[in-house]
Amino acid sequence: MSKRDLRKYLAELDKEQVEAQLVELYEKFPEVKTYYDFVFNPREEKLLREAKAKISNEYFPIKTKRAKLRRSTAQKAIKQFLLLGVEPHSTADLMLHNIEVAQKYSAKREMRYSSFYKSMLNSFEQVVSYSIEKGVWAEFRPRLESVMKTAQIQRWENAPAFAEVFERISTECD
Repeated sequence: MSKRDLRKYLAELDKEQVEAQLVELYEKFPEVKTYYDFVFNPREEKLLREAKAKISNEYFPIKTKRAKLRRSTAQKAIKQFLLLGVEPHSTADLMLHNIEVAQKYSAKREMRYSSFYKSMLNSFEQVVSYSIEKGVWAEFRPRLESVMKTAQIQRWENAPAFAEVFERISTECD
């Protein structure tokens, strides 16, 4: 169904029918409930704290002994922030937190999977692009530079790519 068809269908309904369908969607789909909960009560700080805790728990678990290292957990949280339209500073902060926690973990344990490094580079490129697009580059530049330098210090296999991305973007934005 296209947007046009949806609008036509909704125009045919009376107010009570539209309300009933929205309530049904709210009850049936958790994403809709999350969206409306956020729209009417945007507690971004709480949402950010919960997402950061979830990401940190992947690398430094509180309840279990072994880290799960699921990068998808961070990507889901970031995607949710983007879908909800959370304020750009909070979203960029979460994106950087993801990489910084991974770097803390890799400082203690060597990562043997090239997919880890590739994922972190993709995350770095994503946060750099996002911060430029949303106009928060200057505020996050020191943390981005720190991430790049940490990748070099820890001798990540793709550390030169981090430096390339940072240098290319910093020359364009400064």
